[in-house]
Amino acid sequence: MARLPTSLQWSVLLMLSALAGWLFNRIHLPAALLLGPMIIGVAMGLSGATLHIDKRLFILAQVVLGCMIAQSLSPAVLTPLLTDWPVVLGVLVMTLAASALSGWLLMRYSALPGSTAAWGSSPGGASAMVAMAGDFGADVRLVAFMQYLRVLMVAAAAAVVARIGLGDAAQSASGAVWFPPLTGGFAVTVSVMVLGAWLGQRLGIPSGALLLPALIGATLHSGTTLPLQVPEWLLAVAYALIGWTVGLRFTRPVLLLALRTLPQMILAITGLMVLCSAMAWGLTRVLEVDLMTAWLATSPGGLDTVAIIAAGSRVDVAFVMALQTLRLFTIIITGPGLARFLSRYARA
Repeated sequence: MARLPTSLQWSVLLMLSALAGWLFNRIHLPAALLLGPMIIGVAMGLSGATLHIDKRLFILAQVVLGCMIAQSLSPAVLTPLLTDWPVVLGVLVMTLAASALSGWLLMRYSALPGSTAAWGSSPGGASAMVAMAGDFGADVRLVAFMQYLRVLMVAAAAAVVARIGLGDAAQSASGAVWFPPLTGGFAVTVSVMVLGAWLGQRLGIPSGALLLPALIGATLHSGTTLPLQVPEWLLAVAYALIGWTVGLRFTRPVLLLALRTLPQMILAITGLMVLCSAMAWGLTRVLEVDLMTAWLATSPGGLDTVAIIAAGSRVDVAFVMALQTLRLFTIIITGPGLARFLSRYARA
């Protein structure tokens, strides 16, 4: 694959991604337009493709996704978080404890260097963890591999669980209007995208290109008579860019580097997913949320991919994003200290 001209590699990526997305959409698989490009990106990355997604395009995808999330957010989402804050806090602490245990076991019983296992095991915020890990002595390549391997596994599992649990009620883009007439709401959406992207980069907020448009857009969407408009064709482009960003990171050199510890990585990720699933079941016992909503709210996937799957699964998107965002900020604050703690005691 590396011997092919770059233009031909892009052509293959586009055609195969479109085909995979269409096939997944035909069987009503949630997040089909994300999973198709992601899987093709993995296959091409492991085949030696030299493609990569420019950071500016990834930021564009995040701001589009932020505006999509804004359409589902409202001040009402704070009610369950504030009313049931002991439960929410308990889920948050147990998730962090589960990820810390996973990182400790990997550092204790695998050949991963330094604090790599601790950073790679942090749930959520994959891009933020990769960006921060290099400053604390971790191998950024292995951290990225672990983070996006978990994102891939969680995304695939969530889509399958949603399809099995919801059947034909699971959403897909098959009945969507791809090119609706553009209204004034689209101009507002573009303005929110530009402002959110600029502020996110200017302020240096992790995942700010996603979170700030979501917050700004939600304020405008619920407080004015001019709602946001995010057409399906724009969402499809954003989904593909995020899928390719994740998939193309699975290159052959990084896989060979991780091959010695790949079984331990998969076992640790699976264990973390099982623990989060158990917490999701417990969440349905004490709060009035369905199992799929609780599963996505507690799943250790990336914030952007979880948002895409939630939007395509007929769940409470606002509740999912509230818990995921709260966990992301908690991990960003506690991540460096936790990584140093694990590095100090796991090797002792």
